[in-house]
Amino acid sequence: MEGKKITTLDLTGCKSLGELHQRIRKAFDFPDWYGENWDAFWDLLQTECDADKIKILGEHTLSKEFNWHIEKMHEILQRNKDDHKKYGWNFDFEIIN
Repeated sequence: MEGKKITTLDLTGCKSLGELHQRIRKAFDFPDWYGENWDAFWDLLQTECDADKIKILGEHTLSKEFNWHIEKMHEILQRNKDDHKKYGWNFDFEIIN
C-alpha cells in the first residue's frame, strides 16, 4: 500500500494575488496555462490534483487584503473534500500556522 501523497502550499510572505496563484500553480504542479483565478483552481483541483492531503503554511503572514481570497481557497478545498467523501475517496487539508 502506498503512502499518502501530501502537497504543501507555502504562502509565507506572499505579497500579491498573482504571487499567491503562482505558488498554487507550483505546489500543485498545475500546467502553465493555469488561469490564476478561483474557478481555474477548482477545475484543476478536480482534474489535476492527485494529493490525498494539502498542508497550507504561512497564512498568518498575509495581509488582511488576502482574507477574502484565503476564505475562498478554504471553501474550495472543503468542497473538494466533501465531494471526495461522497465517493469514498480520501482528501483532506490542514492549515499550519
